[in-house]
Amino acid sequence: MTYVQGFVIPAHQDNREAYRDMAAKAAPIFAEYGAQRIVETWGDDIPDGKQTDMKRAVQANPDEQIVYSWVIWPDKATCDAASEKMMADERMKPDGTPIPFDMQRMIYAGFDAVMDTGDGGAFGYVDGMVAPVPTTAKDEYLGHARMAADLFKQAGATRLVENWGTAVPDGKVTDFKRAVEAKEDETVVFSWIEWPDKQTRDAGMARIMEDPAMRNTPMPFDGKRMIFGGFVPILDTDA
Repeated sequence: MTYVQGFVIPAHQDNREAYRDMAAKAAPIFAEYGAQRIVETWGDDIPDGKQTDMKRAVQANPDEQIVYSWVIWPDKATCDAASEKMMADERMKPDGTPIPFDMQRMIYAGFDAVMDTGDGGAFGYVDGMVAPVPTTAKDEYLGHARMAADLFKQAGATRLVENWGTAVPDGKVTDFKRAVEAKEDETVVFSWIEWPDKQTRDAGMARIMEDPAMRNTPMPFDGKRMIFGGFVPILDTDA
């Protein structure tokens, strides 16, 4: 089963190019160890939430922006082996260049890809989402996601991907569970929606908000604790 490493990262708003350069330098090493695709996206439309949000997830400062990124692997075994090898790889060790984000507040986890509706081609804008889902409601959640995927694609989205948490570590400062206030009987889901561009996304989201099927269908998770935002791709190894 395809395996996804998901990340939410706070980076200083002036460090966009430095962050991209760092990611671009590391990408070939990830690929050498088996990564199939690396995507880095920069925050563009990050709303404040009443209970949880992307900024609070990583304790972002006012002068920081949110990075939403993922690495796709053929399976968990390949990812785990690569992680161990990269820890010992001299090319991955600090070279004296300042790291353009606070690693202590970065959150990361591993997920099984459980739904992918699209061809995986290039995209110009993405909505990223993280949600707490009752572990026993996995099938119900996927049914809801498939229904929503049809509506989003009718509204102009090109791809929707859902990933079910399987290796979600506890962090010292921040982590995915705290980001969505996940309970013991809940699993963290890491998802994204790809669009051709922001204009299509804005129009599509407006259409979705007015769609009776979305308004009248109960969500099989607590939407109040879901965190989300709109992002612009700054690195895609498949582009």
